[in-house]
Amino acid sequence: MSIAGVEEHTMFDRYPCRLPVWWGYFGDIGTKPDIDDISGKMVILRIEKRFNRFERLLAKLFRAPKEIRRPLDKKNSILWQLCDGSRTFQEICDILDSLFHEDIAPVIHRTAAGINLLKEKNLMTVLDHPFTGKWDIDKGVVPNNQTLAPMAEKLNVTLDGD
Repeated sequence: MSIAGVEEHTMFDRYPCRLPVWWGYFGDIGTKPDIDDISGKMVILRIEKRFNRFERLLAKLFRAPKEIRRPLDKKNSILWQLCDGSRTFQEICDILDSLFHEDIAPVIHRTAAGINLLKEKNLMTVLDHPFTGKWDIDKGVVPNNQTLAPMAEKLNVTLDGD
């Protein structure tokens, strides 16, 4: 099944792919496709904060957190999991449309908006060819340029999607 108008979209035959960032699951399993490695659980992203000298002083004084935790809603959690660089924009739109129906209408625009928002935050890119594994996109992996402490167990964040 093809969605009308997707062929004209600028991302039509491109491959959205997440960039290196620590991510894991939280919450219960919700809506999910019958696809391996797509859990249906909510996704949380962890990003280390970067401070200049003055900000570091203020952060220490006010005991500011050293990382940003960005929980995604259910639709963006599924989008995040689908964007592994192996599926085209059209395939992702088809899957999201079959899962969320009119809740995500118009699916092309909502999917593109979600991808573009993640791109603006340097969490995702869009490739011309399928992802070849140049960087690590797996859950629970701290990117090379970050130093995140282990996740506290009391937050109930897991790396297991089941």
